[in-house]
Amino acid sequence: MSRKLREKLLKKPVKDIKIAEIHSFKELIDAMYESGGFTAKKLAKATRILIEMFKDKECTRILAFPACILATGTRGIITDIIKRKLFDVVITTCGSLDHDLARSFKDYYHGYFEADDEMLHKLGINRLGNVFLPNESYGIIIEKEMDKILSIIIKDKKITKLSTRELCWIMGEHISDESSFLYWAWKNKIPVFIPGITDGAVGWHIWRYSQLNNITIDILKDEQELSDVIFESKKLGALIIGGGISKHHTIWWSQFKDGLNYAVYITTAVEWDGSLSGARPREAVSWGKINVKAKKAVVECDATIALPLMFAAIFEELNL
Repeated sequence: MSRKLREKLLKKPVKDIKIAEIHSFKELIDAMYESGGFTAKKLAKATRILIEMFKDKECTRILAFPACILATGTRGIITDIIKRKLFDVVITTCGSLDHDLARSFKDYYHGYFEADDEMLHKLGINRLGNVFLPNESYGIIIEKEMDKILSIIIKDKKITKLSTRELCWIMGEHISDESSFLYWAWKNKIPVFIPGITDGAVGWHIWRYSQLNNITIDILKDEQELSDVIFESKKLGALIIGGGISKHHTIWWSQFKDGLNYAVYITTAVEWDGSLSGARPREAVSWGKINVKAKKAVVECDATIALPLMFAAIFEELNL
């Protein structure tokens, strides 16, 4: 027994990465897997699971992500993913709408973490990590464009009550810019759900507009649509970037269909504080939110590092 177990545990030797012999992103990911060590192998394993998920025609695929990555160039990856219809459903935050809308009309700028924040405040510059957002590129432009969008909804479309999915598609149509993930979600008719719609600039402007106009966001309509998607699916898979409400909403609904069959987490949150953001896939198994037989992986990595590597390899493998 002990000898057989020992042989089983020592079955796969560690292999060196030989950069000179690598000629594609897929080969790099494969070499990282064979290297055996640390987060490189985790990232490679997660990539392989995603490729398998994308090839599974019976799987309904969900993409969940936080707003912060859309303030960076990683927005381009999210946009490309949705443009190529790799996911069937998006669950994200109000902040994602804020950044996508703002960056469709104005620029964000390179900054630095150690900036003098009091000085930035006096200069009308907001800091998100090491990205600078001048007031004219965030609050001012969002207010301007949301006034246009809300006017279209009420005056042109004669709508007074709508779901966040409907809102997102109207926003995407209005933006009409190929750099926008909302534009491609509208173009490809991929539903985008925002369970925390009031927690951001877009949601705040809807509230502000509602003070003088008849408009209401119907969150329960979103939940009905999401319920229909879940229960009509044969299998479920998800790429969950970061944590918070978008992560939990994804795994919460998945429990009603025997849990996710494919699950990849990318996170920098710690597990030991008991937070939802730091909870690993194995914890979700205990709740029935991930199926006991699921293909699952967690990558402890900044998503702005992991996503370019993973999807460069995935696009190669899928010939996208």
